[in-house]
Amino acid sequence: MIKFIGKRIAMIIPVAFLVSVFSFALIHFAPGDPALFYIVPGMTEEQEKEIRASMGLDDSVVVQYGKWIIKVAHGDLGYSIHNKRSVSRQITEKLPATLLIMAGSIIFSVIVSVGLGMIAGYKKGTKYDKSIMFLTNIGISLPEFWFGIILILIFSLKLKWLPGSGMHTTGVDSIFDVLKHAILPIVTLSIGKIAVYTRYIRANAIKEMKEDYVMTALAKGTSEEKILMRHVLKNCLLPIITLVGMNMGSLVSGSYIIESIFGWPGLGNLGLNAITNRDYPLIMGTVMLACMVLIVGNLLADVCYCFADPRIRMEGKR
Repeated sequence: MIKFIGKRIAMIIPVAFLVSVFSFALIHFAPGDPALFYIVPGMTEEQEKEIRASMGLDDSVVVQYGKWIIKVAHGDLGYSIHNKRSVSRQITEKLPATLLIMAGSIIFSVIVSVGLGMIAGYKKGTKYDKSIMFLTNIGISLPEFWFGIILILIFSLKLKWLPGSGMHTTGVDSIFDVLKHAILPIVTLSIGKIAVYTRYIRANAIKEMKEDYVMTALAKGTSEEKILMRHVLKNCLLPIITLVGMNMGSLVSGSYIIESIFGWPGLGNLGLNAITNRDYPLIMGTVMLACMVLIVGNLLADVCYCFADPRIRMEGKR
């Protein structure tokens, strides 16, 4: 197991390096000149050169990247062009909010999909199965941004059950209030994942129910419900761990859209504002962190798979 985890951690280094190269290249070769944010009318040519030199823009691309990656390795992502604040500090302030809805989406989607998928698989061909499959078809087809707006119209504006934007109610500072604000963003971010996971669990439940160990347990008099919960469920969860890791990318990108719809103060809003203001250091910082969240998420999925599957735990002992 340790050997397996070690290999996965070693694979992060070249991936993180490539991400940093692409992030830097994407911003460096984008149209526009970052120095223009500091150059004001009336400046002499020498003053403009001094500004470019202070920003390192007079160096070659390789030298610029080298200086930037050294700073990044020490946790220094530079300063925002727009508000002159530390990029690292701004990201640190916004990261917990994004992680909250991402973690909430993973937990919610797995719990709901496991329940629906097992029911659909166990009740294959019945009205329950057909109803669940009909709902999953709708869930896969729904655009997240449209579904989020519909939830706001129904539950916030019409029924007034849940807040439709922000993370806190003015004058209220409690965990319950934050969770109340997080319900609609989490549900919106989860709807597509629930549909996909449910179909996978249903298919695996149907397959597992035909396996020899199930037939043997039934022959010994064990009830189907007991077999389903103690044995079949465990085997059905293995592909879901892989799917969660594979869908980390869509969670990161989806959070950008969801946060803008619900006014959620996370990395998504920070990144979109940075793009709007052409804030290059902040854009590179948010892109790098989003990619690292994706990489670490996949690593955690691999580790969970290692604990869930005994065959992987035995790999290092062979």
